[in-house]
Amino acid sequence: MVGEESRGSHPITPRASRSSSATHYPKAKGQTMKTKTETKTKTESMATRVALHPFLAGMNHTQLALLTDCAMASHFKSGQIILREGEMANRFYLIEKGEVVLESGGDFGKPVVVEKIGAGDLLGWSWMFPPYVWHFTARAVEPTQAIFFYGTILREYCERDPSLGYELFKRMAPIMLRRLQAARDKMLAIHHGRASLEPVVLESPFMDQELDTSEDS
Repeated sequence: MVGEESRGSHPITPRASRSSSATHYPKAKGQTMKTKTETKTKTESMATRVALHPFLAGMNHTQLALLTDCAMASHFKSGQIILREGEMANRFYLIEKGEVVLESGGDFGKPVVVEKIGAGDLLGWSWMFPPYVWHFTARAVEPTQAIFFYGTILREYCERDPSLGYELFKRMAPIMLRRLQAARDKMLAIHHGRASLEPVVLESPFMDQELDTSEDS
């Protein structure tokens, strides 16, 4: 049952709300109050940004709280590389403003632009699946604002609460299929080496079924 894991005897506690064993030095009363207020404001602001992003629409309060716990603001300049194909995948982004191009096939010469994405889109899904490497290079083509998420922490949360992993996967699945198919179409058009495309099959570690891009005969 969805959400059953998080209602068990050992519910997941967001890292931000856990007690810390670090040494704390005394501060002036006013400084302490100001710091707590600023931290609370930043946390509430990020929680609002996470909750309002279209990709996460429909998630419950607990799931959004766990996502917020792994989130931070990110900004990229025009031309800046965000992800590089073949490197370790340990994070993902939700785009709020700007535009990003996904490129592939740099080893064959000039990179091929697979897709352009912008506000409301997801950037990065390879953090969820072994071998955890990027399948595309992502480059900002204009100043871009996004929410950064720590994928390694989220994987822990997903393993402990499969409902969170399921909610993320069912949102990512159509995006993964579309981008992989777009990359294959572009490569086929360039190399003219194949007359047809084989179906792309994705298996999720969070749900007991496969998604197949082949059409019914």
